[in-house]
Order: sequence, then structure tokens, then C-alpha cells
Amino acid sequence: MGRISSYVALGDSFTEGLEDPADHGFRGWADRLAEHIEAGQPGLRYANLAVRGRLMDEVLAEQVPQAVAMRPDLVSLCAGGNDILRPGSGPAQVARSLEQGVRRLREAGAQVMLFTGFDLRQVPVMRMAHHKIEIYNLHIHDIARRHDAHLVDLWPMRVLRDLRAWNPDRLHLNSDGHRRVALAAAETLGLPVAEDWRQPYPDRRPPMWTDARYEDLRWAKNHLYPWISRRLHGRSSGDGVSPKRPGLTPLR
Repeated sequence: MGRISSYVALGDSFTEGLEDPADHGFRGWADRLAEHIEAGQPGLRYANLAVRGRLMDEVLAEQVPQAVAMRPDLVSLCAGGNDILRPGSGPAQVARSLEQGVRRLREAGAQVMLFTGFDLRQVPVMRMAHHKIEIYNLHIHDIARRHDAHLVDLWPMRVLRDLRAWNPDRLHLNSDGHRRVALAAAETLGLPVAEDWRQPYPDRRPPMWTDARYEDLRWAKNHLYPWISRRLHGRSSGDGVSPKRPGLTPLR
């Protein structure tokens, strides 16, 4: 694409940048992508409206209208993961909502960048949503094609199946995972990058079966059960949280 003078990031915790610590809050792949854009095209204005825990309909109601009003050159939209992980959710319905958002952004003149879901087959419990994520990803591919949107395909990125790319909660990328996604997104936009997101992690001995099960139990206690509890009680990790960059402002 041509010059990118303004960029707005929409979505949930993935785009907010959770578990990639910065001096003030979190950094994340979207901030890192903005830095890649700025490096070659100084003067970028950047907004990040993503808020952890947001569902698709909340992103469409709260974030998309704000992005449309800003009239940016580029909008990244990654949403639906929180919907897909909920019991009873239908990938087709979530995809229809996603397409509504993409259509509104494209009609406003923005280039749109979409993301497929991660392959979570290596994560206990989350692997139960494996098939639903696959179906949702097929819809995302089709939406990107129909609306001429950029697509960052996270599903086949084997390096992101390594738990060393993830925070201990196994739900959010760590700093290195965010770094790799930013590199992949920059490549998708045709931006020059000096690093390769495909660089594998060093070989290491697999943990003993007993150690692995102990880690699974500790993860369930510290991360899975609180997540389920919030769902059952109708709470969200994003309750009371505001976007970290609510307006288009210079990156530096």
C-alpha cells in the first residue's frame, strides 16, 4: 500500500497489548507495528482503541464508529476471539458481525488489516475450541478476499505454537510473541523489517510428564478458573478500562 500517515488499532486484549510490559501499561504488537511504520514513514499519527475482554458487538458499537470518524489510512481489526471461546457461540454469526465492521471501515476509505485466530491445540481446554477457530478463520479469509483487506494469517505460524511465545496464562502473547506478530504484520503491509518472525526458538528438552501435568494444574488454578468465573458472573477483564490511545496523536 502507499504512504500510511494515520493508523487506528481496534480489538480486544490481543491488540491492546496485554502482557507486553511498557513504562506505562502495555506495548503490544500494534504499538510495535506503528513503530515499524514510523521508521520508514515519519510523522505517523496512531490511535489504539482496543480494550481487553471486548466482544465483537462491543467492538462494532464502541470502536468502529470512532475509527470511521478519524478517517485513518489504515485500520487493524482483530475481534471475535472472546466470542468464539464462549460456549454456544457460532463462528458464522461472529463472522457476519466482523464483515459489517469491515464494510463500514472500507466505505469510510480506510485500508483494513484482519487477523486469523491462533492455533491453540497445544493449550489444554482451549483445544476444545480448535474446530470453531478453524471455521471462523475460513470466514475471515473469505471476508478479506471480498473486501480487499490485508490478512495476517496467525494460524500457520508454527513458532507461535511454542509456549515460549506466550505469557504463563496461555491466553496472551508475551513480549517476544508480540514482537513476532508485529513483524508478520509489517511484512503483510510490505514494510521492510530487519528481523525474521520465523526464527525458531532454541531446542530444549521436553518437560517430564509429571512436571507438565503440574504446570497444567497450576495454570488451571491461577488463570483458567478465574477466567471461567468472570464468564459465569457476567464480568469482563475490561470493565472500567479505557483505551490507552483514544485519539490519533503522533507516535513520538
